[in-house]
Amino acid sequence: MTPEERRRQLLGIGLRKFVDRPVQELSLDEVAAEAGVSRGLLFHYFPTKTAYHEAVVAAAGRRVLRTLRPDDGVTGEAAVRQIVERFVAQVDRRRGFYLAFVYGQIGLPAGAAGPRQDVAIGLRRNISGLVCTAMGYAAPLTPVVHAWVAYVEDLALQHTEPGTSWGAGTAPLVDHCVALLPVLVALGPPA
Repeated sequence: MTPEERRRQLLGIGLRKFVDRPVQELSLDEVAAEAGVSRGLLFHYFPTKTAYHEAVVAAAGRRVLRTLRPDDGVTGEAAVRQIVERFVAQVDRRRGFYLAFVYGQIGLPAGAAGPRQDVAIGLRRNISGLVCTAMGYAAPLTPVVHAWVAYVEDLALQHTEPGTSWGAGTAPLVDHCVALLPVLVALGPPA
């Protein structure tokens, strides 16, 4: 394998394992063994365990964004609807992964600044960028769209919480979120 192929292989193994457990529980020995390489070679590509974990988290973020991206040529409300539908479906299919991805990084306690907060804020910022591009919104609206994304995320997590029943599936949730965006945008950012 080329160095880039080997790096992708190691990240792919980490991503597969990350679906089942928090990133800080990924064993580098287990990853190296599955790849058929030594632990030392893994450290050639990722100098520390933290560097490997951070690379897996970054790759997971890119994967989530690829999943949410609207279809080519779709813009405006139709694009926002696709983003929300795909986001809710992602959380519904992989709630545990999403929680581990956004809120369980690198062993920090809840509420601590650092990777946990950075992952959640960074993902919301990137999703906000998708929405702003789809809607043609200018930079002053970014904080409003970012807050809307956090709201959508919270509703999706509530909707998929075990033991809750929201009745008629995800369509009312998606409709609500899509309808709310222009209302918030009309209010504009806080003064």
